Amino acid sequence: MPLILVTNDDGVQSEGIHVLAEAMKPLGDVVVVGPLQEASAIGHALTLRRPLRIETIRDGVYAVDGTPTDCVNLGCEIILKRLPDLVVSGINKGWNLGDDITYSGTVSGALEGALLGAPGIAVSLRRTPSYDFGPAAAVAATVAQMVLSKGIPPRSFLNINVPTGIPKGLRVTTQAKRNHVTQINSRTDPRGNAYYWIEEALDEYHPDSGRSDYEAVMEGYASVTPLQPDMTAYDMLERLVRDLK
Repeated sequence: MPLILVTNDDGVQSEGIHVLAEAMKPLGDVVVVGPLQEASAIGHALTLRRPLRIETIRDGVYAVDGTPTDCVNLGCEIILKRLPDLVVSGINKGWNLGDDITYSGTVSGALEGALLGAPGIAVSLRRTPSYDFGPAAAVAATVAQMVLSKGIPPRSFLNINVPTGIPKGLRVTTQAKRNHVTQINSRTDPRGNAYYWIEEALDEYHPDSGRSDYEAVMEGYASVTPLQPDMTAYDMLERLVRDLK
């Protein structure tokens, strides 16, 4: 049976990670390793300046007092003692579309799997007042079965975003681009000390002829975007060599 490691960034107690784990069980042996506390928007952070601890929640479910990246590393090296056949991260409360993947702890869980040599899948669901994780888990199981049976290229992973309700189907997409403007909300505490909230002042996606992850989910489809850790800007290589001579 394939060995599947499930993680997330919403924390090991989040309902989404356990619904996802249940959806993976028909496909293989499943072990959950999630952050002890919520670690949203922490990106691909790795804890290096303090020790990490593993807490056994119950059989097959473990918590690490660190980031999703920490969870994948300790999950592989300490808990599983081997590389899993698949790393699945989610189900996140809120989409991870377009440029936002750079901030996402959920996406980084799948990214770390790819860096270590295991195929990865990240799964995110539209943010709503209440969540029905079932349809997103079903989409994840469909994609996971494909990955386990047919494989994906080394050092690659898949980013899935799911609309609310039953999606119209699956659409293979590109990573959307958006105009992003950050607004800093400055406030003063009762002792007269300044503190700040980082907020979004503009969040506008660019159209991409219907190919982007944003356009897919807005039209009711689950988006499946192939990603890779290689961030080289290949279009610049020849020009940069020429300009630096």
